[in-house]
Amino acid sequence: MAHIAVDIGASSGRLVVGEIKSGKLVIEEIHRFANGFVEKNGTCYWDINHLLHEIVKGLAEAKKQGYQSVTVGVDTWAVDYVLVDENGNRLQEVVAYRDSRTDGTIEKVSQHIDKKEIYQKTGVQFLSFNTLYQLYEEDKELLQKAKHILLVPDYLGYCLTGRAVTEVTNASTMQMLNVKTRDFDQDLLNLLSLKRSQFPPFAEPGEELGPLLAERFPDVDLPECRVMTVASHDTASAIAGTPGQGENWAYLSSGTWSLLGIESADPVVSELSLEDNYTNEWGVFGTYRFLKNIMGMWIMQEVRRHLPVDFTFAEFVDEARNVEHFRQFVDLNDDRFLNPSNMVKEIQAYCQETNQPVPETAGELAACVYDNLAIIYAMAIRGLETMTGQAIDRLHIVGGGANNALLNQLTADMSGKTVYAGPFEATAVGNIMMQMIASGDIGSLEEGRELIRHSFPLQSFVPKEQQAAKRIEQFDQHRKGEKV
Repeated sequence: MAHIAVDIGASSGRLVVGEIKSGKLVIEEIHRFANGFVEKNGTCYWDINHLLHEIVKGLAEAKKQGYQSVTVGVDTWAVDYVLVDENGNRLQEVVAYRDSRTDGTIEKVSQHIDKKEIYQKTGVQFLSFNTLYQLYEEDKELLQKAKHILLVPDYLGYCLTGRAVTEVTNASTMQMLNVKTRDFDQDLLNLLSLKRSQFPPFAEPGEELGPLLAERFPDVDLPECRVMTVASHDTASAIAGTPGQGENWAYLSSGTWSLLGIESADPVVSELSLEDNYTNEWGVFGTYRFLKNIMGMWIMQEVRRHLPVDFTFAEFVDEARNVEHFRQFVDLNDDRFLNPSNMVKEIQAYCQETNQPVPETAGELAACVYDNLAIIYAMAIRGLETMTGQAIDRLHIVGGGANNALLNQLTADMSGKTVYAGPFEATAVGNIMMQMIASGDIGSLEEGRELIRHSFPLQSFVPKEQQAAKRIEQFDQHRKGEKV
């Protein structure tokens, strides 16, 4: 049987079909579409109807290509939600996490429940757009009318099948689940005046959600579809699709965001992990993704958007190879880079304010971003080793950012770890793998990862840089406002 991953990110979505042929997992993209939030009356929204339309359109394309019977799994980004009334109707447009409504909300919430207590309960890092803070700012009348509060992939699954669930890997990003009880924390629900019943029952990755209700789409010729609950947070799918083996490896899921961490049997909740803002998100088969959330290729997407000449991402890499590196040290995790009106000007302003050379050309801007991401990655790995007591000797970079050989090498240089890049389509691969496990095509996560290693080439990068410690020290001094 063929399996279709519906993989939707912040800037695009696609449907990818996967099958085992001659002992290898073979994937093919069959439909791609644009995504992005739009601003209306000062609020940023997703077009959720557009996403559902494109999913159905992609499934119709699968039927045209001869796929009569398939399984389907949906993954998207995290934290954003949909309010649904008792009749199954959506109560409002879906607000995007980069909206400014939660600016300062962490401080508001911490006046009711101390940040340390929230972290001890949830083990989740403090990000201004976490669902906890979005719901705190939500219209209280709308919240009371909501029968279901569904994260985006769960809502799309609900539209396809009529069944409402709360998939655990995505739900864990909300900063509302208690790591001890593995359920919604009652104190946080009370703070929001919400009931546990407004969140549908949990579903684990690898469960069958139900058949697609073709009668809801009478004008479309669709294949017979069994919808599966996969790791619906795209990062959780990407980590499931990471070909790590044994121990002492870390992952970097490199896309719009960079998620760097380890797969752990237990959460890591400590004073140090709180101080350094590491998070414990739930993974497949009861694991935890202990990781650091880092600004990723979003920075370059925005740099590209605001340059007068359009560069491809490959051209940015070529331009960056021809300029001097490590001329600027910029903390790209600063909130000022979350959604500035002009990313180029924001980077340049940061450099001016910190008395550093101002990057002007495309190559200088790209080098600035790549250099500092590599440093931030290296510091995050060092943090992982300190907090877990586990030595890391190799880093698997997966996702679209793994195509960037220059950044891969810089990351190896700064971290001192051997980097393995690939597969580039790890999210779709992990999505498909969980469908295969649910369908009985493969028996376990380990078997799935062995299949991935056998099916996709990996490129290795060995550390070469001799001044990594100096670069990291310079970065840290700038971040702390010290004179270099």
